[in-house]
Amino acid sequence: MSSIQTARGPVGADELGNTLAHEHIITMTSMEYVANYRDDWNTDERIDQAVAALDEAKRLGVDTIFDCTVLGLGRYVPWIQRIAARTDMNIVMATGLYTYRDVPLMFHTVGPGLAIDIDEPMTPLFVNDLEKGIAGTDVRAAFLKCAIDEPGMTPGIERVMRAVARASVETGAPITVHTHPATRNGLDTQRVLREEGVDLTNVVIGHSGDSTDIDYLVELADAGSYLGMDRFGLGLGAPDRIATITTLIERGYLEQLVISHDAMCYTDFLPPGGLEALPDYNYRFIPTAVLPMMREAGITDEQIDTMFRLNPQRYITGRR
Repeated sequence: MSSIQTARGPVGADELGNTLAHEHIITMTSMEYVANYRDDWNTDERIDQAVAALDEAKRLGVDTIFDCTVLGLGRYVPWIQRIAARTDMNIVMATGLYTYRDVPLMFHTVGPGLAIDIDEPMTPLFVNDLEKGIAGTDVRAAFLKCAIDEPGMTPGIERVMRAVARASVETGAPITVHTHPATRNGLDTQRVLREEGVDLTNVVIGHSGDSTDIDYLVELADAGSYLGMDRFGLGLGAPDRIATITTLIERGYLEQLVISHDAMCYTDFLPPGGLEALPDYNYRFIPTAVLPMMREAGITDEQIDTMFRLNPQRYITGRR
């Protein structure tokens, strides 16, 4: 069995156990903003809070989270190392870049055909995170992450996505993509990744669970990708998400479904206290509420095991 990189080092793929395939721990879009204008950030307190949340999820039967926090979302490995050292939860980390429209300013003039005309600098950065360690640490990423949202496939989004795709082709690392199902842009994502030679069976089309458009979801799945049913506790109600999952299972797509919350322990996306106002948006909701609801809806324990344990393992190892 292959080994998987985590924030504490490699573990056997069979040690991943029950896995939430799209989560975050700390998301911070602007450290400068938080440092200057927020009074709800204290590093030690937030690390304690994260450890407590992960330990609670571990007691509830979650063994691993895939932390989809990358550049643009405030990923800071020293914080994650401190958290990982104090919890038994496996934390599998990502590399890549998160933006909805433009590349960050440090890449605006650097790259092919730009003022500083060099090969795409993002791809080797991502490859280094996967093969050597993130940002000079010995913590290696295990998968890639990028995003496309309501603005669609802007030039900046396409540039990032192609850089991520090339890193995937070079290293074999799988990809998770934040998408905007209401505009069906998971299909645009698959087109670009396919053009770069990515194996779509190693891709999670994230936030697919936000859609009840079965035809759209089936089209994504028929191209080979996993569907991220990964915002339980936020927005669209759990019964609707479960109904969509049930329909997809009935149509034969069980082995392409992964489940999660897309939750976090701290974010500057929301005002102070914003997370506390979302009582189901946390790592507890699936093990305590969603799994019983799935069983009541007729989803079997074997099917839950496939979505919760086997499929994330297949995804992260590239073994379908």
